[in-house]
Amino acid sequence: MSELRLDELRGEEVVYAVDRQERTFLPAAEHCPLCPTRPGGEPTEIPFPSFQIAVFENRFPAFAAPGGAAEVVVYSDAHTGSLGTLSRERARALMWVWRQRYEELGGREDVEYVYIFENRGTEVGVTLHHPHGQIYGYPFLPPVPAKELAADVRLGGCAVCELSRRELAEGRRVVYENEGAVVYVPYAGRWAYEAHVAMRSHRPSLVACEGRELHDLADALQALVRGYDGLFERPFPYVMAVHQAPTGRTGGSGDVLENEGPARARAGARGASEMEGSSSPSPPPSGHLHVEFYPPLRTAHKLKYLAGSEQGAGTFIADTLPEESAEQLRAAISRASTGEAGRGDGG
Repeated sequence: MSELRLDELRGEEVVYAVDRQERTFLPAAEHCPLCPTRPGGEPTEIPFPSFQIAVFENRFPAFAAPGGAAEVVVYSDAHTGSLGTLSRERARALMWVWRQRYEELGGREDVEYVYIFENRGTEVGVTLHHPHGQIYGYPFLPPVPAKELAADVRLGGCAVCELSRRELAEGRRVVYENEGAVVYVPYAGRWAYEAHVAMRSHRPSLVACEGRELHDLADALQALVRGYDGLFERPFPYVMAVHQAPTGRTGGSGDVLENEGPARARAGARGASEMEGSSSPSPPPSGHLHVEFYPPLRTAHKLKYLAGSEQGAGTFIADTLPEESAEQLRAAISRASTGEAGRGDGG
């Protein structure tokens, strides 16, 4: 079981999950625990000879009931591939799986925040190469989403709505857009090729999205990942972080929220203003569904390390300008889009 301790100097919870030291580390393909269990083969975590998308409880959880949750989401039964190489139908189905898990986990009394994420590449410490992500049900509100709620208060409305409006108006850092979502390198991005994928309409969570919006989100995520892979013509490492509305009772500044996150998210979608062409006031603080990508590469062969200033002082020192990165990434996404037809599920 995990143990929580409060770092009094930073005012942040620290999670101690010592059992995770024993988790599987970069096994050979024939011993991958995320592959299907083939007839006559050794058992894996998934007791089926084939599957579309699989979700199961993490065997080495950072959180477990009654103090949160930790799940693994396997994108495909193919051992190779990525979010970018999934078929469009599979990627869109994944959005519905994320939505269902957010709603179910968010309804639990021991979950304050549902965090969907993916670690890709050994550069960010991935322990299994099979295409997959994870979901944590935090028993507290983590610092980053808490700061996002505080930004809502500071800006007098939804911060993501406001920042996305600015990016769309300027256009220099927008790298991809469709009807429901926009992808941009943020004005104050920390990583060289950091990118944010935001819903155009104010949607606090996946549950608040219409079906077409979920599909637009999937298309945008795939376009970005394919662009990343095409940027340096190599699998591109990253951390992908899905940020949504908290599901528990404590807001970013200690305010009490209704303990019905998904239901509250649905209500928040009604009457919400669009990013573009609207002078309506921003919705009240609640969170805004967006996906942040933190890629450690600053060139094809150089990593951005978090060193003295970043770790000791908490201040990023960047090596590139967001406008330059956006231009390169926009071109890479355009090149990758010409090869979309006929892409499969990575094997």
